[in-house]
Amino acid sequence: MGLFAAVLFAGQVALASVPNVEIVSLLVILYTLALGRRVLFVIYTFVLLEGIFYGFGIWWVSYLYVWPLLALVTLAFRRVDSLLFFSILSGFFGLFFGALCAIPYLFAGGVAAAFAYWISGLPFDLIHCGGNFAVCLVLYKPLRRVIGRLTSGLRV
Repeated sequence: MGLFAAVLFAGQVALASVPNVEIVSLLVILYTLALGRRVLFVIYTFVLLEGIFYGFGIWWVSYLYVWPLLALVTLAFRRVDSLLFFSILSGFFGLFFGALCAIPYLFAGGVAAAFAYWISGLPFDLIHCGGNFAVCLVLYKPLRRVIGRLTSGLRV
């Protein structure tokens, strides 16, 4: 579990210079398919590492529910075995990431602050959508095989 969290964090840091192109969404999907509910240990370790590395700002609060939400949606569709389905799911997650992350701003600054945060990030959400879709389309199958081998002895 610690190794999976470290890979999530390393993948995020490695791609941090490319705006809203990331591998975390794909890895959360794949880890969820392989680990089931135990993925929450991986996710919350990753979120803690993010806070330690980047600081515990208001953005960090959204990570406490955004990544588990992706895991829960993935769990709901865990019986689906479709590259296209999970690529679309990953793309939609990227598209709505900004809206989901605007929720803490609703409480901190009201509706106007949350709406302004979300709208100002829409261009990045579009990039996030396309990036997530493409990354998933290309890497889903090879990474699913590798993660499947790594977790083959685990009971989900």
